[in-house]
Amino acid sequence: MIELSSPIRWDKVEENMNSILSEKDKKAVLEILVEQLGVEESQLTPEARLKEDLGADSLTIIQIVMALEDLFHVSVPDETENVSTVQDVFDAISDLIGKPYLE
Repeated sequence: MIELSSPIRWDKVEENMNSILSEKDKKAVLEILVEQLGVEESQLTPEARLKEDLGADSLTIIQIVMALEDLFHVSVPDETENVSTVQDVFDAISDLIGKPYLE
């Protein structure tokens, strides 16, 4: 398990949140992204683009999807072209587990 160096700081997201994904779930998603993308947590802003900003390639996206499927026991549809930012990852996972992440 990867230890994140600082607490989750998502000021823009936190302002709009319901009490939806648990802190444990959010931290787990961030840990997956840090590990798979090989980036620092501070780079994982909601608007950060997975490919353009964080350097993800097709294989990395597949590895992220597989890790999220294992973590949440869901099946992620193949239509992932709408998932391009870190926020999109959280929104997609929230939709799949039936808990909207933002209002």
